[in-house]
Amino acid sequence: MKRLVAFLPLIVIAALAGVFLLRLEQGGDPARIPSALIGKAAPALSLPGLAGGPGISPADLADGRVKLVNFWASWCAPCRIEHPLLTALKGRAALYGIAYKDTAEKAQGFLDELGNPFERIAMDADGRVAIEWGVYGVPETYVVDGRGVIVWKHVGPLDEASIRADILPAIERAERQAPLTTP
Repeated sequence: MKRLVAFLPLIVIAALAGVFLLRLEQGGDPARIPSALIGKAAPALSLPGLAGGPGISPADLADGRVKLVNFWASWCAPCRIEHPLLTALKGRAALYGIAYKDTAEKAQGFLDELGNPFERIAMDADGRVAIEWGVYGVPETYVVDGRGVIVWKHVGPLDEASIRADILPAIERAERQAPLTTP
């Protein structure tokens, strides 16, 4: 009995290692972080716009058009990397940018330097809206259908592969969603 007790910690560690190894092999892409919001209405937000421009409201997200909602910041290096790809997506869906924990001056400087692909830009200075949306860190991009329902979430900077494999198909699915009906 003493031998079994002596080896018990080793047996437990070996069992846990086996479970972790099995999970790693079957777990898929670790960059895909599931979102509880997929298939649900986007959290309500009423944010002021950048430099007196239009902000973003719940009605804007449910206006019948598909949107890409991108959380970004001027201090975010990966946001600079993905910016040209967002610019290339302009016209494929309405692009809404939410400047996360940033100042208006720095956000405007970022856009002055790199160009502005966004139809609307809102300021989430304290990060509260990002928390409601389940943002882990910037950049993060959401595909929102014309009813204001989140249909896809991409964590991290977009790249050509993620746009081709995930974002464009999500936009196409969102475009096929049933139109809004009035009661």
